[in-house]
Amino acid sequence: MTNEPTHSAGMRESALFDRNVIHEIQRKAREGIYDIRGFGAKRKVPHFDDLLLLGASVSRYPLEGYRERCNTAVTLGTRYAKNPIELDIPITIAGMSFGALSAQAKEALGRGATVVGTSTTTGDGGMTEEERGHSEKLVYQLLPSRYGMNPDDLRRADAIEVVIGQGAKPGGGGMLLGQKISDRVAGMRDLPKGIDQRSSCRHPDWTGPDDLEIKIGELREITDWRIPIYVKIAASRPYFDVALAVKAGADVVVLDGMEGGTAATQDVFIEHVGIPILSAIPEAVDSLKDLGMHREVQLVVSGGIRTGADVAKALALGADAVSIGVAAMIALGDNAPEYQEEYEKLGSGAGFYDDWHEGRDPAGISTQDEELGKRFNAELGGRRLANYLRAMVLETQTLARACGKSDVRNLEPEDLVALTIEAAAMARVPLAGTKWIPGLDGKTE
Repeated sequence: MTNEPTHSAGMRESALFDRNVIHEIQRKAREGIYDIRGFGAKRKVPHFDDLLLLGASVSRYPLEGYRERCNTAVTLGTRYAKNPIELDIPITIAGMSFGALSAQAKEALGRGATVVGTSTTTGDGGMTEEERGHSEKLVYQLLPSRYGMNPDDLRRADAIEVVIGQGAKPGGGGMLLGQKISDRVAGMRDLPKGIDQRSSCRHPDWTGPDDLEIKIGELREITDWRIPIYVKIAASRPYFDVALAVKAGADVVVLDGMEGGTAATQDVFIEHVGIPILSAIPEAVDSLKDLGMHREVQLVVSGGIRTGADVAKALALGADAVSIGVAAMIALGDNAPEYQEEYEKLGSGAGFYDDWHEGRDPAGISTQDEELGKRFNAELGGRRLANYLRAMVLETQTLARACGKSDVRNLEPEDLVALTIEAAAMARVPLAGTKWIPGLDGKTE
């Protein structure tokens, strides 16, 4: 956190070599290593804020707010699973590992998700009893690292998510520094205590989509075809990646944009790899439609989802549901202003803290320090998360009703316009006040 300095008359900061760039060059020169941090991309990219919804007026008939029903339920995994996941709301909790987060934080995620009728996800490192015990619907992530993986926990899950990539780091693996590898984390991951760990970026069981199909078949046999199999991909080449995931047998595709958060990876990955979720959704939907699988294979999108407006716009572009990670952590109490003085002692501040990998989070959320962890009340955190999710759903319903929709998933691209040429081109909706969609050679759809 920095304050704007006073400049001498006539002095001007360089656009290329501003203070942040100069600071980072000097840090690299001193330390000889790239910067590692958490959070997601901080650069400005075209996002949902660059889209507007077209509320009903004379040409469309709105629904009466709070008196006319607007459905929010969604079912995930209808393609092959005997027991698909039925959610009351189209917002799920993304994978965040025990290791990156404290056990208390994992419990709170399960509590909050269960209250509002949605699912949470294990993340790397295995299943904790705190999360399983408080999550009515729990998705078990299977990552390249295999940390904490065992067939018994696969069978205890309500769905399995095969993670191919994460939006913050397509083609890269995660990190967990030694100070966060406690006795319990080390035991679950079969790692030495206190030693830095980096997750693999490639699954050891396959080298391509044909092998992925075999692995999905094995997972179905282990679970007796009861539960859905998700495939999570980072937004990079979504048209082809979605098609291959569907052909490999996925029930659900989870698409994570570059705005998606991470507990720890190289800053250069976070800011310079992958594509915005706004540009990825239309490609993914095109891929599903070309295969005749749109809505049969559900699409869950993530990356920078913060409000009900973001949810409504993602659904309008063709997603079936969304997933949140960073926003869920903030709802639990991360970056809370009551810890401002302690954040400042760490060289950061409330609203700026992103050194989740260091394990010194004053809020007790992204830590394995027992004393810091005691500060976090899982029951209170769960209530906060539930309140936040309820508010997001109300916002989504309000916008859907304004567009005349009795189901939030009835929102469609025709309900959207863009404020910028970039957003119009990426989302493939008209620039506001025109019928022009850049890149479609004069076509309007």
